[in-house]
Amino acid sequence: MARAFRDSDEGMKVVTSDGDEIGTVAEVHGDKAHVTPESGLGESIRQRLGWGDDDNDTYELSHSRVQSFSGNKIHLQD
Repeated sequence: MARAFRDSDEGMKVVTSDGDEIGTVAEVHGDKAHVTPESGLGESIRQRLGWGDDDNDTYELSHSRVQSFSGNKIHLQD
């Protein structure tokens, strides 16, 4: 299991297991990160993450979806 989110994760890129960038961490609160999505983020990726197609500024990302942290990226599980 990946380490817990930290405040220092703010500003990190979030990427799919395929390496596609989906957004940037705006804030961290406990075991959740709030991610600002990339503009033009595909509907299939939004659905896979449980993010609606509304135009929220940020979306919650649960720690349970994280595969690993490396450099300045958070890698998600399939």
